[in-house]
Amino acid sequence: MSVRESGEMYLETILILSERSSPVRSVDVGEYMGYSKPSVSRAVGLLKKEGMINIDGSGHITLTEQGRDRAKSIYERHTLLSRLLMNLGVDEETATEDACRIEHYISDTTFDAIKRHVQEHSREVE
Repeated sequence: MSVRESGEMYLETILILSERSSPVRSVDVGEYMGYSKPSVSRAVGLLKKEGMINIDGSGHITLTEQGRDRAKSIYERHTLLSRLLMNLGVDEETATEDACRIEHYISDTTFDAIKRHVQEHSREVE
């Protein structure tokens, strides 16, 4: 799968928007991300070509099973890394921005180790 960082951001956004309300349209994605219509249109086209999303005749976007799995993985990384950074004393805005950058580049091995560490030590933090 060749979905890059920007594609992952779109998938994560579509997941978040679909959980808030249905249906999701390109205009909703653009507003949420602050991107122009042409940028969203191009990205949506690429994600559709990659088999990550479906678009119906009304322009409603849904994640395929593969797209949903990828989006959930990215979202899990984002939320866990944000929480970890905030627990270390980083302010919420910075933690969220840094987690957004880290989530796309960290290896599965490293993320799994961080996840295990957080789970093992979460009782100590609470």
